[in-house]
Amino acid sequence: MNATTPQLTSPVRTFTQLLSSTRRGARLARLLAAEELRTWPVSPTVTERAEQIIAELAANAALHGRVQGRDFRLTLTLDEATGVVRIEATDTRGEELPVLTPEPRPDEESGRGLLLVAALADRWGTEPYPPGGKIVWAEVSARPS
Repeated sequence: MNATTPQLTSPVRTFTQLLSSTRRGARLARLLAAEELRTWPVSPTVTERAEQIIAELAANAALHGRVQGRDFRLTLTLDEATGVVRIEATDTRGEELPVLTPEPRPDEESGRGLLLVAALADRWGTEPYPPGGKIVWAEVSARPS
């Protein structure tokens, strides 16, 4: 007699939104994601960290990953089994990979976004998104390390 034991699956929550590659789209990404995250079973600290990361990745997608007439996608995932919130910003400029640079001079107006992402995220990186885009992702642990 072959019997299979039912497997308990842990819930995975997902939020995905396509947004215009503009400052307004980046702002909307942050606002929509913040609303969604507040309904998920994660601590306010994780939500605050994720919101800052979302703001930076969305701004970078709209500014540096922009191709006229093409949108960017924001995806959030919470795997409740691992307690990890994954943030992904997908844009259409696969040849423009983000690079973590040394801290800019105090009088420079830009160049701190990825430094913030690296400081706030437990892990971050990039992946190709065929045929010509990229995904910049970051993960925040919802559980203490």
